[in-house]
Order: sequence, then C-alpha cells, then structure tokens
Amino acid sequence: MINMDNIYLITDIPGFTPQIGRLISMMNYARHTTIEATKDLSVDQLDYLLDSESNSIGALLLHFAAVEYAYQVETFEGRHLSEEELAVWRPALNLGEEGRDKIKGNDLNFYLDKMNEVRQRTYELFQGVNDDWLYKQEEFWYNKQANYYFMWYHVFEDEINHRGQIRMIRKRF
Repeated sequence: MINMDNIYLITDIPGFTPQIGRLISMMNYARHTTIEATKDLSVDQLDYLLDSESNSIGALLLHFAAVEYAYQVETFEGRHLSEEELAVWRPALNLGEEGRDKIKGNDLNFYLDKMNEVRQRTYELFQGVNDDWLYKQEEFWYNKQANYYFMWYHVFEDEINHRGQIRMIRKRF
C-alpha cells in the first residue's frame, strides 16, 4: 500500500475517502522513514539497550504494531483490549522492564512482519468507513474529548516520536 512514487504526497488514495487517504499518506510516510531508520540492523543491534532504563529498537518497533492494534480495537470495535490480547501486546504497549524482559532475540523481519500485518488490517478497516467516521468523538486522555482523526494521528505521531529514539540509539551502538 505504500506507493514509493508518491511517498512525499499527502493525497487521495484509491479505495479510500479523501481524508482517510490523506491520513494514510501520512502514516505511510512515517512508516517509510521508520523502515529506513532500521535497515540492516542485526538481532544484537535490535536488542541493544543504552542503559538499564531504556527500550531497545526491537521493543519500539513492536510498540508501533501494538499501539496501532490497540487503536484498531478501540476505534473500530469500540472496546478495550481483552485479557488474551493484552497477554500478547502488553509488553510492547507498556515497554519498560516488561518490554526489556520479553521483547528480544528477534530479527528485523519479525518486527517488520508484525508491523505490516497490523497495518494491512488498518487498511482493510479504513476501507469500511468514510470521512465522517474520523470526526466521531469519545472521551480520551484526561477526561477530554477526542475524535478518531486525532486518535489515528496519534498512532503515527507516536511512531515518529519513538523513531527519534531509534535514531539516537543507532548512533550509540
């Protein structure tokens, strides 16, 4: 779904309503730059920790998939993650000590496959809604109202934020 010929265009995407296409354009660019920032990393590099409190690049990559999956469940299914889903995604959602303990030993393809699997489902889900859906409001952080547009903006904004960490970690190998 990432069209490299149009990676720098925030534009319509066939099969999606205009605003959803633009949102996906931004998500695709963020993902493209994440992939570029992690190219050719070894398992040891993906597991590298700056210190006892930091997250590894591998954990951050799995975090991207976990956050996106959680927002799929919240916005498209109108529910929180189940205990079964949390058993799978909690270490990547929470990061920290649990992430350091449980997310390691995987090659780059493992993380990219998880991220792609979740993203493919996002594309499928977005095909079933229109631009009006983006403006649906719910209570969000700190008892404030947010719409789905903001929530999905946060999915890739979180990735961009953590990608900065990835670039910093790479410089410290």
